[in-house]
Amino acid sequence: MRNDVERVLYSKEELDMTVKRIAARINEDYSGESIVAVCILKGSIMFYADLVRQLEIDCVLDFMSASSYGKSAVSSGDVKIIKDINTDISGKNVVIIEDILDTGHTLSYIKAHLESLSPKTVKICALFDKPSRRVKDIVADYSGKTIDDLFIVGYGLDYNEKYRNLPYVGVLKKSVYE
Repeated sequence: MRNDVERVLYSKEELDMTVKRIAARINEDYSGESIVAVCILKGSIMFYADLVRQLEIDCVLDFMSASSYGKSAVSSGDVKIIKDINTDISGKNVVIIEDILDTGHTLSYIKAHLESLSPKTVKICALFDKPSRRVKDIVADYSGKTIDDLFIVGYGLDYNEKYRNLPYVGVLKKSVYE
């Protein structure tokens, strides 16, 4: 598995510092308030777990699963919600926690869906932002790292359900997914 990684892009230590920086901003923005932190499964689980442990505000945890990739390395643009949230978010602050903002198909769809449930606010938090591939007009309110058009895995990010358990984020060799 590690032989499939071309190079380490971000070490565990770099990821930890990035998560703490994002959490500090969320803590500041929502001081005295509470949020519903919605984890987009499965790719965000490592980031989400580390992030919510850094939050000093009241926080309700919930989970969604949606996909526009399937088993492909490229987004189809056809988003499907596989698991919806269980929390009533009407009148509440919602922060969507996502691993990567890429084309924007999935997050645009999820944000619109959650906004239809009458929350007070909906913000997006993405560990990685890949603006060069954006096709939807959407931006992250909280972003960890802006990256080039690289296929990254590890720290929850996968290719065909593999590599999620790597403790770092690395660039996957093209020979693996082409």
